[in-house]
Amino acid sequence: MFKKKECVAMLLAGGQGSRLYALTEKTAKPAVTFGGKYRIIDFPMSNCVNSGIFTVGVLTQYQPLVLNEYIGNGQPWDLDRMNGGVMVLPPYQGKNGADWYKGTANAIYQNLDFIKRYAPDYVLILSGDHIYKMDYNAMLQSHKNSGADCTIAVLEVPLSEASRFGIMVTDDTGRITEFQEKPKNPTSTKASMGIYIFNTKVLEKYLIDDENTPGSSNDFGKNIIPNMLGDGMKMYTFPFEGYWKDVGTISSLWEANMDLLGEKPEFNVHDKKWRIFSRNYAAPPHYVGEDGNVSDSIVSEGCEIYGTVEHSVLSGNVIVEKGAIVKDSVIMSGTVIKSGAVVNYSIIDSNSIVSENAKVGEDKEGAKGIAVIGSGLCVEPNVVIDSEAMINNDAFDGITSIEE
Repeated sequence: MFKKKECVAMLLAGGQGSRLYALTEKTAKPAVTFGGKYRIIDFPMSNCVNSGIFTVGVLTQYQPLVLNEYIGNGQPWDLDRMNGGVMVLPPYQGKNGADWYKGTANAIYQNLDFIKRYAPDYVLILSGDHIYKMDYNAMLQSHKNSGADCTIAVLEVPLSEASRFGIMVTDDTGRITEFQEKPKNPTSTKASMGIYIFNTKVLEKYLIDDENTPGSSNDFGKNIIPNMLGDGMKMYTFPFEGYWKDVGTISSLWEANMDLLGEKPEFNVHDKKWRIFSRNYAAPPHYVGEDGNVSDSIVSEGCEIYGTVEHSVLSGNVIVEKGAIVKDSVIMSGTVIKSGAVVNYSIIDSNSIVSENAKVGEDKEGAKGIAVIGSGLCVEPNVVIDSEAMINNDAFDGITSIEE
């Protein structure tokens, strides 16, 4: 028998993340490394814990192995609980057969039994691929105070960018009067963050109705929200004013990592009042050698710096040898930058090697884009990798695979 919960969180973490190309070749987007020691999924999971929500279902689908292993029993996030805690929820075979999650709404529909076992009054729906800090409890209190059937977190965006988002039109009380899905001519700048709180019974009804509707996309933004509005349900916005970044593209992932740098970073992961939890591997403190030079960078545990690192983010156990230069780049765990190599304006995935005197990317000012090297690859000595290159296997000249 499971104890009743006021609110259960459902975290959608099954997306392919195809716009991250080589970085999601072998892993789901929420498991991509971020900020040196974190994974993207650490942020919504930490938000849950800091908000007092300790029952979290993580819905996985695409390349789930790394993500499932990373979450484990939830102990690093204080989610290893006898009653509640975190549970990974992949698609499974039921009495009517097996089916992949067909959309965000269908994914929740397939896991209604998980929700029902805790009999919550409210369900919080989250996405697993955004970088931000948010007090979900404050949103829940707003939801209860307004008497809403559904509350949607919104972020003010420039009018010129509003057509990229689902846009909410509201009255003076914050009640939603219209929803515009990526409108060509938006009449509001309140963009949906894909964060919803539903009254449980209302959510269940609309998920079942949607599942029984032929031709539905089974999506919250395309189906559930418009259907509820059409039925006159009470739907309100919850304004959010903090840092929020969708890291679904190479450029946005790079920018979000860079936002961690500087004396007053745009996004502070060192805030002790709102800790970001992670399953960080045990590693010794990083080491900067006698000739090493590090400036305006994040360097994680286990790194050894004998060369130059400028305005970059390094995950754990990265080695930058003497005479090597890393600038404006994101280097993920276990990667080695050999002597004389130069890495500029790039993202290099874990356990890769940039060999002696090789060059990856170009100076940010003159580059066409960010160069990306996938995991477990070796850039051979003296090889030049142009800016905007996207390398995910050894089918490229000068690239070999590193044997496990």
